[in-house]
Amino acid sequence: MTLSELKPGKVAFVEQIKVCNQTKGLANRLEAMGIIPNKPITVLRQAWFGGPLHVRVGSTTEIAIRHQEAKKILISQ
Repeated sequence: MTLSELKPGKVAFVEQIKVCNQTKGLANRLEAMGIIPNKPITVLRQAWFGGPLHVRVGSTTEIAIRHQEAKKILISQ
């Protein structure tokens, strides 16, 4: 399951970030924001029409992430 499929209000744990040569920079940026394996992550809100997700990482960090980037984050509930 990916972060883009998680329903608002549900808590999951990050398993991994799908990485290829083109997304290595994205993976580094997400890790710098705290999106690392075994960290709890919650979708707070979703914008309409595939817009950004408002996400809480851990217990304090809140970020907005593009829907395309959320598809690269594998999670488990």
